[in-house]
Amino acid sequence: MFGRRTIALALPLALALSSAQARMPKAAVFDFEMVDTSLQGAARNSSVSRTRCATRARASNLQACGGCDAGFARELGAKYSLTGWIQKVSNLILNLNIVVRDAETGKVTWSKGVDMRGNTDESWSRALDYLLRNYLLAPGQGAF
Repeated sequence: MFGRRTIALALPLALALSSAQARMPKAAVFDFEMVDTSLQGAARNSSVSRTRCATRARASNLQACGGCDAGFARELGAKYSLTGWIQKVSNLILNLNIVVRDAETGKVTWSKGVDMRGNTDESWSRALDYLLRNYLLAPGQGAF
């Protein structure tokens, strides 16, 4: 029961990253993917194109393509690529995961995940906010 769909998390993540852009290098933020392993069934595919390589990025499983996201980021002139996925275990248990790669080398420079309880707008917002504030953009903790 593995389904894949992009999640509208990339927009708030891109906005948070752009607010700190004066002190950090460019990052290409790709659509998040959804892995639905819940009993409710697989998710439907949907996405919004944000970059000129979005079609090729959507055609790839960015979590299993061996770092192809780094190549897309390099093509866009970014120093880092940022991908992520949500694993839906059930309507109560979900995991939000983010991976940052160096666009030049393709090596993972940072990755982190948080668990959330409840499949509501509030729980999604709180999980993303926690990940951004305490890990990705925290001084001495983040990827940039």
